[in-house]
Amino acid sequence: MTLTLGAKAIDFSLPAVDGKNFFLEDLKDKKALILIFSCNHCPYVQAYEDRIIALQKDYAAKGVQVVAINSNDAITYPEDNFENMKKRAKEKKFNFLYLRDDSQSVAKNYGATHTPQIFLFDQKRELQYIGKIDDNWQEPKKVTRNYLRDALDSLLSGKPIKEPETFAIGCTIKWKKENI
Repeated sequence: MTLTLGAKAIDFSLPAVDGKNFFLEDLKDKKALILIFSCNHCPYVQAYEDRIIALQKDYAAKGVQVVAINSNDAITYPEDNFENMKKRAKEKKFNFLYLRDDSQSVAKNYGATHTPQIFLFDQKRELQYIGKIDDNWQEPKKVTRNYLRDALDSLLSGKPIKEPETFAIGCTIKWKKENI
Protein backbone atom coordinates (compact mmCIF):
# COMPACT_ATOMS: atom_id res chain seq x y z
CA MET A 1 0.00 0.00 0.00
CA THR A 2 1.40 3.38 -1.04
CA LEU A 3 2.00 6.06 1.60
CA THR A 4 -0.79 8.60 1.77
CA LEU A 5 -0.44 12.37 1.85
CA GLY A 6 0.63 13.58 5.28
CA ALA A 7 2.29 10.25 6.15
CA LYS A 8 5.70 10.37 7.79
CA ALA A 9 8.78 9.31 5.84
CA ILE A 10 9.96 5.85 6.87
CA ASP A 11 13.55 5.53 8.02
CA PHE A 12 16.08 3.70 5.91
CA SER A 13 19.75 2.84 5.83
CA LEU A 14 21.04 2.31 2.30
CA PRO A 15 24.41 2.28 0.54
CA ALA A 16 25.12 5.07 -1.94
CA VAL A 17 27.16 4.87 -5.12
CA ASP A 18 29.76 7.13 -3.48
CA GLY A 19 30.59 4.40 -0.94
CA LYS A 20 28.76 5.97 2.01
CA ASN A 21 25.70 4.67 3.78
CA PHE A 22 22.73 7.03 4.20
CA PHE A 23 19.99 7.14 6.78
CA LEU A 24 16.91 9.32 6.55
CA GLU A 25 18.27 11.15 9.62
CA ASP A 26 21.35 12.26 7.63
CA LEU A 27 19.08 14.54 5.60
CA LYS A 28 17.24 16.16 8.53
CA ASP A 29 18.54 19.66 7.77
CA LYS A 30 16.95 19.71 4.30
CA LYS A 31 13.80 21.82 3.83
CA ALA A 32 12.45 19.31 1.35
CA LEU A 33 13.33 15.76 0.44
CA ILE A 34 12.49 14.19 -2.90
CA LEU A 35 12.66 10.41 -2.96
CA ILE A 36 12.58 9.03 -6.48
CA PHE A 37 12.27 5.30 -6.94
CA SER A 38 14.55 4.79 -9.90
CA CYS A 39 16.84 2.35 -11.71
CA ASN A 40 19.28 2.16 -14.62
CA HIS A 41 17.43 0.23 -17.31
CA CYS A 42 13.99 1.87 -17.50
CA PRO A 43 13.58 4.12 -20.57
CA TYR A 44 11.29 6.43 -18.58
CA VAL A 45 13.99 6.94 -15.93
CA GLN A 46 16.64 7.44 -18.61
CA ALA A 47 14.45 10.08 -20.26
CA TYR A 48 14.17 11.93 -16.95
CA GLU A 49 17.79 11.74 -15.76
CA ASP A 50 18.84 15.13 -17.16
CA ARG A 51 15.70 16.72 -15.68
CA ILE A 52 16.46 15.18 -12.28
CA ILE A 53 20.03 16.52 -12.45
CA ALA A 54 18.65 19.98 -13.35
CA LEU A 55 16.14 19.77 -10.51
CA GLN A 56 18.87 19.09 -7.94
CA LYS A 57 21.01 21.89 -9.39
CA ASP A 58 18.14 24.39 -9.38
CA TYR A 59 16.87 23.62 -5.87
CA ALA A 60 19.98 22.63 -3.87
CA ALA A 61 20.58 26.18 -2.60
CA LYS A 62 16.95 26.25 -1.41
CA GLY A 63 17.57 23.27 0.88
CA VAL A 64 16.18 20.53 -1.34
CA GLN A 65 17.79 17.10 -1.65
CA VAL A 66 17.00 14.58 -4.37
CA VAL A 67 17.54 10.94 -3.44
CA ALA A 68 17.12 8.25 -6.09
CA ILE A 69 16.56 4.74 -4.79
CA ASN A 70 17.03 1.67 -6.97
CA SER A 71 15.04 -1.27 -5.60
CA ASN A 72 14.94 -3.45 -8.72
CA ASP A 73 15.89 -7.12 -8.66
CA ALA A 74 19.52 -7.10 -9.81
CA ILE A 75 19.53 -10.83 -10.61
CA THR A 76 16.78 -10.60 -13.22
CA TYR A 77 17.92 -7.10 -14.28
CA PRO A 78 21.74 -7.10 -13.91
CA GLU A 79 21.97 -3.62 -15.44
CA ASP A 80 20.41 -2.42 -12.16
CA ASN A 81 23.06 -3.96 -9.90
CA PHE A 82 25.18 -1.80 -7.59
CA GLU A 83 28.29 -1.81 -9.81
CA ASN A 84 26.25 -0.68 -12.80
CA MET A 85 24.60 1.98 -10.65
CA LYS A 86 28.06 3.36 -9.84
CA LYS A 87 28.95 3.39 -13.54
CA ARG A 88 25.68 5.10 -14.51
CA ALA A 89 26.06 7.77 -11.83
CA LYS A 90 29.62 8.53 -12.95
CA GLU A 91 28.75 8.49 -16.66
CA LYS A 92 25.77 10.85 -16.22
CA LYS A 93 27.47 12.94 -13.50
CA PHE A 94 24.63 12.53 -11.02
CA ASN A 95 24.59 15.42 -8.53
CA PHE A 96 22.02 13.70 -6.29
CA LEU A 97 22.23 10.69 -4.00
CA TYR A 98 21.78 7.32 -5.69
CA LEU A 99 21.05 4.54 -3.20
CA ARG A 100 20.66 0.77 -3.49
CA ASP A 101 17.68 -0.96 -1.83
CA ASP A 102 18.78 -4.54 -2.44
CA SER A 103 16.31 -6.06 0.05
CA GLN A 104 13.49 -4.05 -1.57
CA SER A 105 12.25 -3.20 1.94
CA VAL A 106 12.28 0.57 1.34
CA ALA A 107 10.21 0.25 -1.83
CA LYS A 108 7.77 -1.99 0.04
CA ASN A 109 7.58 0.36 3.05
CA TYR A 110 6.79 3.34 0.82
CA GLY A 111 4.45 1.38 -1.43
CA ALA A 112 6.45 2.34 -4.51
CA THR A 113 5.26 0.70 -7.71
CA HIS A 114 7.03 2.45 -10.61
CA THR A 115 10.28 3.94 -11.79
CA PRO A 116 10.36 6.87 -11.66
CA GLN A 117 7.92 7.49 -8.82
CA ILE A 118 8.20 10.65 -6.74
CA PHE A 119 7.63 11.10 -3.00
CA LEU A 120 8.10 14.73 -1.88
CA PHE A 121 8.45 15.36 1.86
CA ASP A 122 8.51 18.65 3.75
CA GLN A 123 11.00 19.46 6.52
CA LYS A 124 8.85 17.57 9.07
CA ARG A 125 9.19 14.62 6.66
CA GLU A 126 5.48 14.50 5.96
CA LEU A 127 4.45 13.45 2.45
CA GLN A 128 3.24 16.45 0.45
CA TYR A 129 3.31 15.20 -3.14
CA ILE A 130 3.34 11.80 -4.81
CA GLY A 131 3.41 10.93 -8.49
CA LYS A 132 5.33 11.94 -11.57
CA ILE A 133 7.79 14.67 -12.54
CA ASP A 134 5.91 16.30 -15.41
CA ASP A 135 3.46 15.58 -18.21
CA ASN A 136 5.80 14.55 -21.03
CA TRP A 137 8.44 11.94 -20.35
CA GLN A 138 9.49 11.68 -24.00
CA GLU A 139 9.94 15.31 -25.04
CA PRO A 140 11.11 17.80 -22.40
CA LYS A 141 10.45 20.74 -24.72
CA LYS A 142 6.78 19.76 -24.92
CA VAL A 143 6.20 19.70 -21.15
CA THR A 144 3.21 21.84 -20.23
CA ARG A 145 2.81 20.77 -16.57
CA ASN A 146 5.79 20.57 -14.21
CA TYR A 147 4.06 18.74 -11.38
CA LEU A 148 7.11 18.24 -9.16
CA ARG A 149 8.58 21.73 -9.65
CA ASP A 150 5.15 23.29 -9.02
CA ALA A 151 4.77 21.22 -5.85
CA LEU A 152 8.26 22.20 -4.69
CA ASP A 153 7.69 25.89 -5.37
CA SER A 154 4.44 25.81 -3.41
CA LEU A 155 5.99 23.85 -0.55
CA LEU A 156 9.02 26.14 -0.27
CA SER A 157 6.84 29.28 -0.31
CA GLY A 158 4.45 27.90 2.32
CA LYS A 159 1.50 27.65 -0.06
CA PRO A 160 -0.79 24.64 -0.51
CA ILE A 161 0.15 22.29 -3.33
CA LYS A 162 -2.58 22.57 -5.96
CA GLU A 163 -2.14 19.05 -7.32
CA PRO A 164 -0.61 16.88 -4.56
CA GLU A 165 -1.16 13.57 -6.35
CA THR A 166 -0.60 12.43 -9.91
CA PHE A 167 -0.36 8.90 -11.20
CA ALA A 168 3.18 7.56 -11.57
CA ILE A 169 4.20 6.48 -15.05
CA GLY A 170 7.14 4.35 -16.04
CA CYS A 171 8.34 0.82 -15.62
CA THR A 172 7.08 -1.24 -12.72
CA ILE A 173 9.53 -2.06 -9.96
CA LYS A 174 11.10 -5.44 -10.71
CA TRP A 175 10.38 -7.49 -7.60
CA LYS A 176 12.34 -10.49 -6.40
CA LYS A 177 10.20 -13.62 -6.38
CA GLU A 178 10.17 -13.70 -2.58
CA ASN A 179 8.81 -10.13 -2.46
CA ILE A 180 5.92 -10.52 -4.90
